[in-house]
Amino acid sequence: MPINFNIGLLGHVDSGKTTLAKALSSISSTAAFDKNPQSVERGITLDLGFSAVLLEAPSSLPQGQQLQFTFVDCPGHASLIRTIIGGAQIIDLMLLVVDAQKGIQTQTAECLIIGELLQKKLIVVINKIDVYPENQRDEKIEKLKSRLTKTLEATSFGGRVPMYAVSALEGTHITELRNRLRDAFFQPQRNVTDPLLMYVDHCFPIKGQGTVCTGTLLQGKVQVNDVIELPALGEQRKVKSMQMFRQNVITASMGDRIGLCVTQFNAKQLERGVIAQPGYLKPTYAVCLQLKPIRYYKQTIKSQSKLHISVGHDTVMANVTLFRDTNHQTQGFQLDKEYDYLEEILPADVQCTDTIYALLQFETPVLTPPNSTLIASKLDMDVHSSSCRLAFWGHIAWQTQCANFIQDELPKFGIFKRKQKVGNIQRVVNANEVIVQNLFKKEAKRDQYVGKLVELSSGEKGCIDRTFGQTSKVAITFKEALSPETIANIKHVQVLLNCKKYIFNKQAGLFQ
Repeated sequence: MPINFNIGLLGHVDSGKTTLAKALSSISSTAAFDKNPQSVERGITLDLGFSAVLLEAPSSLPQGQQLQFTFVDCPGHASLIRTIIGGAQIIDLMLLVVDAQKGIQTQTAECLIIGELLQKKLIVVINKIDVYPENQRDEKIEKLKSRLTKTLEATSFGGRVPMYAVSALEGTHITELRNRLRDAFFQPQRNVTDPLLMYVDHCFPIKGQGTVCTGTLLQGKVQVNDVIELPALGEQRKVKSMQMFRQNVITASMGDRIGLCVTQFNAKQLERGVIAQPGYLKPTYAVCLQLKPIRYYKQTIKSQSKLHISVGHDTVMANVTLFRDTNHQTQGFQLDKEYDYLEEILPADVQCTDTIYALLQFETPVLTPPNSTLIASKLDMDVHSSSCRLAFWGHIAWQTQCANFIQDELPKFGIFKRKQKVGNIQRVVNANEVIVQNLFKKEAKRDQYVGKLVELSSGEKGCIDRTFGQTSKVAITFKEALSPETIANIKHVQVLLNCKKYIFNKQAGLFQ
């Protein structure tokens, strides 16, 4: 069996990705080269496309071993960014396709960011060089390469990314590019001992045989006669047969693109999703992660706002709660620690020393393994906008499969808001006791504040000793007597009460 290596073609719409995939490939799948009727009608890629080519393996592999490049053609249209994110997670190497005339465009930049976040190796392909007359071509390409190098220097890829100029339409330099890709091959780490997880991108019935699910194995392995689970449907099925680009196989492992024929089910119920080892995945209702801002996102991220969350092949809406670790702990998120609630952040202002977390409550549960990479976006922005729509990312640090998590899990979170109440002194009982008014509203439950510490604007510290009278007054006592200066200016002295309140546990009351 050949060694499979997945290469993703990403870039702005109409940069020629599908034409390039066709030029590089010799084998097509049932999902290749815009076979989707809507793709044909609209002339753009609407879903992931898959094709392949078999090559002689480089000298680093055993003699006689074949190398299969599987090309993942990702759509470039702005409205399909969720499909791009799903596609980027199954590739080993990323080809960023750039239009020779237009250079870096909005979706080119977003694809570059996704490649950064998912730590993919990168090659830049400048396509459509045939638009330039031959006597101008070299000069134009060198200028574009120079601009691209400057852009890449500001990313984690650095300024030494390999760049190749081709015309996919005319076949110019395609053979050279294919050879360079073979030279760029590396042995990816394949976790074949982990539980099976396969991302499914197409599903269709075959009369008399069963239902075929095509996709890529993200981890683990699968064999004919194995029992697999369709977690979204809550059903299990037996693997009847498998194919890899129309060739029958009996086993496949992480990184392989396969068609899996299982006993019949309604294919329309699993248009896109996952297949897993039975019992491995359960619906996740909420997650927590350390927020890593995307510096190009120019909008404010607010608590209690909603963002699109892409994790695996799922993109769902989630409610966001932001909080900060004020103690600068190094061990990451811990459920039993206290955190400071944040109203909002601006990604460009977040410092590398800040430890900010996001709690995400999904509107629809997702199926994802622990520690998955998650990307938050604002996909309802104008698709013609030149602004980056990717807001932040991170790895899941906590997740819950409890459907009743709002009552059972959220009260465990020590996320608090800081509250300050200000009152004034009505009269001085003696040097160690004063009566304070206006610190609380008339309807406030003053008893819960007895024992809380207060501070005067003059610096002295005291304690709420008891409630006083029938309205909103309280008596405050001081261990050390008030200074004569404070007593003389008592009408100008404010009383400050600083407290904290858990946002998810109203029963816990106030604490200091």
